[in-house]
Amino acid sequence: MENISVRFLAVILAAVFLRQAYAAKHAVGGSQEFKYSSGLHNVVELPSESAFKSCDISVASNSLSGGDSKVKLNKAGTRFFACGTSGHCQQGMKVKITTVAADASPSSSTSTPTSPTGASTTPAATTQSSTASRNQFLSFFALVSSLMVFIALFM
Repeated sequence: MENISVRFLAVILAAVFLRQAYAAKHAVGGSQEFKYSSGLHNVVELPSESAFKSCDISVASNSLSGGDSKVKLNKAGTRFFACGTSGHCQQGMKVKITTVAADASPSSSTSTPTSPTGASTTPAATTQSSTASRNQFLSFFALVSSLMVFIALFM
């Protein structure tokens, strides 16, 4: 019974970490990190929304298996990822990532906006910073949620 609980917890933790990417749009030039149990899980990229919805892992174009994988988001658009382990995608271990172009600065001005302290900031840097802060908060929330599940199962 204890071994089943540990496996169940591992699946829940992996699903939580894969799903955190749903919460934020990413700016072009950023990246998405996937953390998972190597050997139990992997991350595959699916070529289309239909493959994503149907969990058709057989058409995956990219497979990551190191346990800590980072995907560069080089262009605007939507990409689809799932766990390639049999049955895991169908259980919800999949994520759709939307990458958006960084805000363009107004064409009427060529100067870079400055903050009240005089430090120069660009819209892209601000977007990436706020996205990073949000992702850190979501990671913390996922960790707290995982601990609550662990306590409920084992205490």
